[in-house]
Amino acid sequence: MQTADVVIIGGGIVGTSIAYHLTLAGQQNVLILERESHQGKGSTGKSMGGVRAQFSTPVNIQMSLYSIPFYATFEERLGHPSGYKSQGYLFLATSQAHLDYLNENQKLQRSLGLKNVEMIAVGELRKTYAQLRTDDVLAASFCPTDGFVDPYSAMTGFTACACENGARILRGTEVTAIERESDSFRLRTSKDDVSASVVVNAAGAWAAEIAKMVDVDLPVTPLRRMLIPTEPFDAFPHTAPMIIDMSNGFHFRPEALGFLLAWNDPEENSSGYNTDFDPAFIEKVLTRAADRVPCFENLAVNPKRAWAGLYEMTPDHHAILGPVSQVPGFFLANGFSGHGVMHAPATGKILSDLILHGKTDVADAHWLRLSRFAENDLIHETALL
Repeated sequence: MQTADVVIIGGGIVGTSIAYHLTLAGQQNVLILERESHQGKGSTGKSMGGVRAQFSTPVNIQMSLYSIPFYATFEERLGHPSGYKSQGYLFLATSQAHLDYLNENQKLQRSLGLKNVEMIAVGELRKTYAQLRTDDVLAASFCPTDGFVDPYSAMTGFTACACENGARILRGTEVTAIERESDSFRLRTSKDDVSASVVVNAAGAWAAEIAKMVDVDLPVTPLRRMLIPTEPFDAFPHTAPMIIDMSNGFHFRPEALGFLLAWNDPEENSSGYNTDFDPAFIEKVLTRAADRVPCFENLAVNPKRAWAGLYEMTPDHHAILGPVSQVPGFFLANGFSGHGVMHAPATGKILSDLILHGKTDVADAHWLRLSRFAENDLIHETALL
């Protein structure tokens, strides 16, 4: 039987960030259990890679204010690249309600320390991005330190540094049962049994199944999200930010020599672990793309290069972080609702703090406790993509 002080179930970007932060703080004997033979096969490797601080709730903004500077200095800190590009996020307001919403969010963002978020006038937009259709745009919200990262590269960096600091990782090791033994846990796996005093559930879209093993009802459900990379295209600037059309939720960003297109289809109802790409999605997205960027009518797309991944959704679209009161030693890092990559650094620090010290100053983690659902004390994130 293997033994560890802390076992982390899930070797994606969240689990490896937790391992990195724990070992950085001096925690010994940290073990990561990864079900797949290679890491990043879950949500990490299928993410759009966006990072932003333009949220509508204090706790998400606080987590971004830790995570984005972390990604900006990732290579300096860890000696590995994160692929961070500070090209920004640009939210196009096409109604007065959108404009009021963005202005209110900016007030909150500034009050928490995000000083460089600003409103961009339509005239300025037309000068910078003449290819955008802006006849219905009132203004846009822009933050230059928002941008994108390479999730797989960041996960690799977290893993390497955690292991350099003494952590271990077992790949191809699936947890099949968790048993409570006085003040420790015995994890049954597809390989050896593992004994640990602390267990962290970082299993992504499969988190509810892990929680069930210790009789915890975790309100995390998988939701399919599809992404479409285009073929090389140079008629729109590759210095562009992530651009979000608030009239319908279509958004896109530069990726390699082309662009990466996304849209939250309100008719998407693929519950369960469906990661099949639906070719019919392409026409839906390209229609919206050409409407906002007329030259995108010439975009070429190879359906074989498109993919689908899973968001891990909670009822209020916020993560569930921290200890489970009825199962001492069992911690959660789940339910990011599409924000797992961008908030992975903050999550690693928060979980490390809570495990080692029982408190954190990164964000008000009280809002992310599991018991908020039973207590009907939810906080709804409305800035969703």
